[in-house]
Amino acid sequence: MTQVTDSPIFIVGAARSGTTLLQYMVRSHPRISLPTGESHFIVPMLQRAAEFGDLSREENITRVLEAIYARHRYFLDDELHGVKFAVPSMASALVERGVTDMTSLIDGIFQVNAAGEGKSRWGDKTPYYALHLERLLDAYPDAQVIHIVRDGRDCALSMLERKFDLRIFNIHEAAEIWMQYVCAAREAGKKFGPERYFEFRYEDLTKDPETTMRAICAFLNEEYSDETVNYRKAADSGDGPLKTPLLQQPVQSQNSEKWRSNMSSWDQRIFESVAGDVLIDSGYSLSKPDPEPLLFPVVSTAYKVHGRLMRLRAG
Repeated sequence: MTQVTDSPIFIVGAARSGTTLLQYMVRSHPRISLPTGESHFIVPMLQRAAEFGDLSREENITRVLEAIYARHRYFLDDELHGVKFAVPSMASALVERGVTDMTSLIDGIFQVNAAGEGKSRWGDKTPYYALHLERLLDAYPDAQVIHIVRDGRDCALSMLERKFDLRIFNIHEAAEIWMQYVCAAREAGKKFGPERYFEFRYEDLTKDPETTMRAICAFLNEEYSDETVNYRKAADSGDGPLKTPLLQQPVQSQNSEKWRSNMSSWDQRIFESVAGDVLIDSGYSLSKPDPEPLLFPVVSTAYKVHGRLMRLRAG
């Protein structure tokens, strides 16, 4: 018998790893609420908790909510689908819930939203929280993390298509960032163990969505629901602006190994020189088993200088 839990769920992964696809699939579960955007405020507000004093007092709760709203208005106005966010009413609701600290305040925001959707469990998808999982899991001792890993070379191609949004301007930077995210999440996973950390590959999700979602539901101690595979597409869900065109369509099994045809042999060498060991540890093969050595300190420095200059130019 499945053990029912209301513990938070955090979805993380490197940029362009399929986190948004997974977000829409998990939020289609009849018990689980996830906003359609990325919060970005949970970790910063946990870090700033001491600034706001006694959070059992409504005036201090109001100050926190105002601080969040000042920087994350778009998320709170458009990505929560169970509540119309307003500082005064949310502050009153949190007082009624018996909020005492930043952890319970943040939990309360998401719980109020989940209740408005008729759901009992909340989650969040913010990829960069992969770098802060120890703080999140210490704050929420019953939370569970789902880490999605995609072939870093496909991630890199997609990152560079959005280089001005992501401020990633060359293949070396993309490789370093992908490796940083994967390794950071894995280190946390080792500490917190298989009951709280689940990792899987994007390619397995797109190849066999049902098997993968059954495994995810089992990890979450949730009954499997076909709705997670036949998820509500962004275009017809009423959930705001389209996140990516792929969300209009069924899961795309062919959206893998694009790097083999779309990435130059030089870029393949650079990526694998930086992150080849992590690719192998993640179950991916290298383009060449024994790549020729590069003058890597020189090459690496050149790419780093290029990245800094491009960010200065982009402003």
